[in-house]
Order: sequence, then structure tokens, then C-alpha cells
Amino acid sequence: MKITALLVLKCNPDGSDPVVLATAMDVSHFGYFQRSSVKEFILFVARTVGKRTPPGQRQSVQHEEYKVHSYNRNGLCVMGFMDDHYPVRSSFSLLNQVLDEYQKNFGESWRTAQADNMQPWPYLNEALNKYQDPAEADKLLKIQRELDETKIILVSIWLWLQ
Repeated sequence: MKITALLVLKCNPDGSDPVVLATAMDVSHFGYFQRSSVKEFILFVARTVGKRTPPGQRQSVQHEEYKVHSYNRNGLCVMGFMDDHYPVRSSFSLLNQVLDEYQKNFGESWRTAQADNMQPWPYLNEALNKYQDPAEADKLLKIQRELDETKIILVSIWLWLQ
């Protein structure tokens, strides 16, 4: 399971291209000469999906072995580029956390953005690394994993005692 990119965009209600507010990308698993074109492709897809995600809606778009998850919260839109194995529930939980953190840090200043802001936002890079494990983003998944591990241990002990 892999997260390739997280982006925060300002989606304009007039249908114009969204403005990129923050990005974090990990394209290290691509070849060196492919990386710049992969970044451009991610930005293109993010703008396209962002433009087509209505306010208050969530959507997932499949592209080859990747899924692009998008959540538009009244014009502030967050995108996640994950591989096909990353759980959808964890994806949207992560996107919610990113939106909450963005609004806590920057308030409503995003509403006045007119041009892309490609300055790195440290939280987004940390989130990209931390949430490579879906259980970190989704507490329910983490609890389920711990229960499964406990069940395996208990069954093993029960079988050993027999």
C-alpha cells in the first residue's frame, strides 16, 4: 500500500482551474527520468478531478493501478493519490484530517488565493510519510488489526493446550 501524493486545492465555483495551495509527493518509486513528468501528470489529474468534485462531495477515480480520492469541503479540496490496495475508508479519513489541519493552520486565507502556492507545507510531508500505513489514518482499522492479532494468539494457545 502506497500513497504517492497529497494535494490541497482551492476549487473555484466558476469552473476555472483549481489553485494548488499545498503539495507533498513521493515519486521515488518511479525512474529518475520519469519523475518530473509524473509530478506534472499528478497536478493535471488533481486539477481535473478537483474541478469535477462538487462542494460537499467525495469521489474516487480509478486510473490504472492508482486511485485518486477527492473531497471538496465548500471549495477547499484535498486529493490523495493512492495505490489500488489502500483502503477507501482510510483514504477519506486521512483526507478529512488534512483538511482539518489545513484550516486550523491557515484559516480562511485560502479563499483569496489566485495563483498556485508550491511552497512545502511540513505537515503534508509528515502525513504522506506517517500514513503510508492505513491503520495510522483509520483508528477502526487499527483496532481491527489488533483484534485479529489477538485472535491468532488465542487460537494458537488453545490449539497448543489441546
